Amino acid sequence: MTLVADLHIHSPFSRSTSPAMTLENLFQWAQLKGITLIGTGDFTHPLWQTEIQSKLAPAQPGLYRLKRRHRSTAAVPEACRKPVRFVLSGEVSCVYTRGAKSRRVHHLILAPDFESVRRIQKALSPIANLSTDGRPILKLDSQDLLQIVLDASDENMLIPAHVWTPHYALFGAFSAFDSLEACFGSLASEIVALETGLSSDPPMNRRLSPLDRLTLMSNSDAHSPARLMREANLLDIKLSYRALRDGLRAGPTGKGFLGTIEYFPQEGKYHCDGHRACGVRTTPAETRAHNGRCPACGKKIVIGVLHRLESLADRAADDAPTFGKRTLHLLPLQEVLSEVLGVGVSSKRVQQAYLRVLSALGDEFSVLTAVCPAAIADTHSARLADAITRVRQGRLQICPGYDGVYGSIRIFDELEA
Repeated sequence: MTLVADLHIHSPFSRSTSPAMTLENLFQWAQLKGITLIGTGDFTHPLWQTEIQSKLAPAQPGLYRLKRRHRSTAAVPEACRKPVRFVLSGEVSCVYTRGAKSRRVHHLILAPDFESVRRIQKALSPIANLSTDGRPILKLDSQDLLQIVLDASDENMLIPAHVWTPHYALFGAFSAFDSLEACFGSLASEIVALETGLSSDPPMNRRLSPLDRLTLMSNSDAHSPARLMREANLLDIKLSYRALRDGLRAGPTGKGFLGTIEYFPQEGKYHCDGHRACGVRTTPAETRAHNGRCPACGKKIVIGVLHRLESLADRAADDAPTFGKRTLHLLPLQEVLSEVLGVGVSSKRVQQAYLRVLSALGDEFSVLTAVCPAAIADTHSARLADAITRVRQGRLQICPGYDGVYGSIRIFDELEA
């Protein structure tokens, strides 16, 4: 049975995060989306860690469930109700100087128990005030952070987050490590998985042969409940932290990790090069032709994910292996409904239609990937069935993102609107 896991999210204690990211709401939205395993996010924050510990109870080994008195399924259609399990998780930002260059690298940390979390908190507390942000900024080398995580428990995992994001990532153009070894030194072998981020996908990353031993995972990095599962992982494992860890450690040829749910990478806000202030988007070739300068104003172009990835790739796209893993490019159902209905994604009509479709057909993952078009048409409309079919087939019109501007996707052209 395929399980959906979204392990990188945030709490209300992170900056620019919705106050609706409560454990109770995560429990409800995970069911609407079809998620079985969900990260708690932000376990380094003392107040959030206290709330996590007070509201969650042990379930399967290393996994947690929401205590019964905090659960409500009133907002969850019967067709979507299922068990939800939490994984202790958090993201930290390492900002430091190495080789006379400023490095800013984000990392996702997974832990099997609260004792491991407390050890990590204790080690990090002298380095930064953990109460200021759910994703703390640490003046700490990534290699030193990895050692702290491993010292707290050999079952802990550190996973470099959204590794190509220009400003805050392992391979980002402005952090500019060219390899795991350059970042983590002698501890590089302890890194078994990377998070590819919204602006790239596993097939793009497989153009780098040094990543062949690694599991390439995806998560939503959600700051609001509706953003859950915009990216996620597909697993075939028993429910336990160790099974999750073993699935990630097994690498691309191992069992347990089936693949990922993906944004269309062009939709990510750093896919292409560009200069937002001038509204200029450029391809890597165009950026090179302009010597890295904006053709409109002459200032530096922000180098995007595609450009940076191509600069390190040692394979052509057609030669990149898949290792038999699935890559499902999807659009959130509410965004599909928004275009089908011709109204805003946050409108009352979209929310009502969303719950009506889920009530009849099951959770969002099932609707987007498995429910037959005829059933979708009978439940809502032939136009929605057509839209979901086009998303499944990748028949979309995409205007790529650049320099912090999300790309745009249209399912129907103007003549079909």
